[in-house]
Amino acid sequence: MATLEPLDLSQPKNKLSSYAEAERAKLLPKNDYNKTNEYSSVNPDALATNDEQGKGTGGDLDTNNFTAGNITDNLERKNELKINSFSVQKPYTTPSA
Repeated sequence: MATLEPLDLSQPKNKLSSYAEAERAKLLPKNDYNKTNEYSSVNPDALATNDEQGKGTGGDLDTNNFTAGNITDNLERKNELKINSFSVQKPYTTPSA
């Protein structure tokens, strides 16, 4: 019968391991949400405040809302509207038979 040996998953203390630990600390994202700063639809990081983080406005489903989205979304939306002739005033329509 096979015997179970405990696994040693520790890393050796050398330059490569210390470099890997430093890089791992930089690569893992930092979650700054906690009980006093809970993530919600009205959290500043969730709101579209012309930065790269937020997308929503804290309101309803953000339909027909051209301020929703991060800064990249808003710039792309403006670029697309240059070539797309449809808008809120001139919406897509369903053809009738």
